[in-house]
Amino acid sequence: MHPLQCVLQAQRWGPLASVSWLLLRTCRAHSGVPSTACPSSERQQEDGVRKDFSSRLANGPTFQHFLRSASAPQEQPDMEDPPPYLTVDELLGRQRKVYLETYGCQMNVNDTEIAWSILQKSGYLRTRNLQEADVILLVTCSIREKAEQTIWNRLHQLKALKTKRLRSRVPLRIGILGCMAERLKEEILNREKMVDILAGPDAYRDLPRLLAVAESGQQAANVLLSLDETYADVMPVQTSPSATSAFVSIMRGCDNMCSYCIVPFTRGRERSRPVASILEEVRKLSEQGLKEVTLLGQNVNSFRDSSEVQFNNAVSTNLSRGFSTNYKPKQGGLRFAHLLDEVSRIDPEMRIRFTSPHPKDFPDEVLQLIQERDNICKQIHLPAQSGSSRVLEAMRRGYSREAYVELIHHIRESIPGVSLSSDFIAGFCGETEEDHLQTVSLLREVQYNMGFLFAYSMRQKTRAYHRLKDDVPEEVKLRRLEELITVFREEATKANMASVGCTQLVLVEGHSKRSATDLCGRNDGNLKVIFPDVEMEDVNNSKVKVRAQPGDYVLVKVREDEYLVHVVLRLDVRVIYQAGQQDWTGYWTRRGGGRAHSWRIVVPHCRTFPGYRGPQNDAKPFNPTSI
Repeated sequence: MHPLQCVLQAQRWGPLASVSWLLLRTCRAHSGVPSTACPSSERQQEDGVRKDFSSRLANGPTFQHFLRSASAPQEQPDMEDPPPYLTVDELLGRQRKVYLETYGCQMNVNDTEIAWSILQKSGYLRTRNLQEADVILLVTCSIREKAEQTIWNRLHQLKALKTKRLRSRVPLRIGILGCMAERLKEEILNREKMVDILAGPDAYRDLPRLLAVAESGQQAANVLLSLDETYADVMPVQTSPSATSAFVSIMRGCDNMCSYCIVPFTRGRERSRPVASILEEVRKLSEQGLKEVTLLGQNVNSFRDSSEVQFNNAVSTNLSRGFSTNYKPKQGGLRFAHLLDEVSRIDPEMRIRFTSPHPKDFPDEVLQLIQERDNICKQIHLPAQSGSSRVLEAMRRGYSREAYVELIHHIRESIPGVSLSSDFIAGFCGETEEDHLQTVSLLREVQYNMGFLFAYSMRQKTRAYHRLKDDVPEEVKLRRLEELITVFREEATKANMASVGCTQLVLVEGHSKRSATDLCGRNDGNLKVIFPDVEMEDVNNSKVKVRAQPGDYVLVKVREDEYLVHVVLRLDVRVIYQAGQQDWTGYWTRRGGGRAHSWRIVVPHCRTFPGYRGPQNDAKPFNPTSI
């Protein structure tokens, strides 16, 4: 190793490429020159290093190169040229093993698949054994303080693993990916010296280079946000080979700028993938046998593909009645209704979901399409956040309580039997008891089937951080949150009673995590259902015994007063609360070999997941704070 090393750091050769210099200190201990060497020999070697560096600099990109790159769109090549300070061999993984951990939302699950696809092409191997990993990457979330604290705690655990690493093995590298890397940046590198690389949500293509730089013992980071990065040409690698469903990212970033939300600062501005690339990915997933795809985006239904000039007309985006935006109306492009229509036509037997939408982007054409297509799930997520118009204005949500309720009525009229879910924040800045009671009354009025409820957590950089005061005491936030959870459970119970006597189509996902003798799946409304894994008789041949497999559909009829309630508590623990000990009866249909087989299933006391405590607790009140 030379006593003087210079590393030119660039995101990649593209419109948003950046250049920064990292000068590594002279270290004789790592030099090939003995300490007793004569001064003249040292000077000759240093002169050689300077000449070598000057040669590399002369062959590198110039300022005009970046101007030319920014003036015209570029196609992403399969294999980019390495930066001038690294060789192709140094960018390769050389079969080093990568361990990936994912925290947070569905977008992070998809980001994990994208990151792994990029690393796999560079020669890395995937491992699910933490002890044998050479690289550990955490895909992180910053939406709440608790999410970040989870990562800090995990880093302390990994510090011991890195310290105990045998010298005979390659050094263990640890990286932070995603929103937390984007939000905290230097704080992570300064606070945790054990972290080797940082990569923001738009820098996953740069992972091979960052890991190559880290091999020199230096920390490496790329947290630049992009105006055009969608990873449209990267086919995500499914992290679970036996999965029956997949996430498909259709857009990235958010322009809504709600006052409480950190997403625009960690994910950047909105930009949508070309429709053609999305359809190609969904077709491949269908060919692989997957039975469900979820279209993903921070504001998924504001999708607007403007990549094709012929669709860039002057027509403005249609909003829900009574809703407004915090930005100028956008014009042109292919909209979400067009994409949803095209995706649903690829495979009529593949379920289509989408999340997370904003209530403002539900024009009539989207609702009509959901109602018409059997394979588009009749389940809509409508984040309300609050039932108080005053608080909604402070949140910069772009609607009043009255407009939101009118949209709810319109959706239920347009899509009979639709399942609704929502997000709520307890204790936002300036929220009074009257505001809280209005949120309680909204829960009672709408009767959601599922809910995601959290206490407010102020985030730096947001508008609320700069202009509002987090003046609701923590104990008041938690008390209000528990009240919302209680009311939600009561009303969701009533809402789900409508399922009694109805036949539910359940997609089998696999075995229950709580019991090896049970299978689990989800119905059209996205509620999880668990039923026994039993051998069933083929009605056409009584001698044949079969079992339901992942990817099969089960028709389940709900009898008497069986019901499910799905809620996320303040501890970020998903819970499905269930009461009653009636049986579920249904039929299972499996396609294969040119024949359709049907079997009758009688499920004694269909249990729920993961809040179920056993039959001895069925009659006891459920205490969410005990989880």
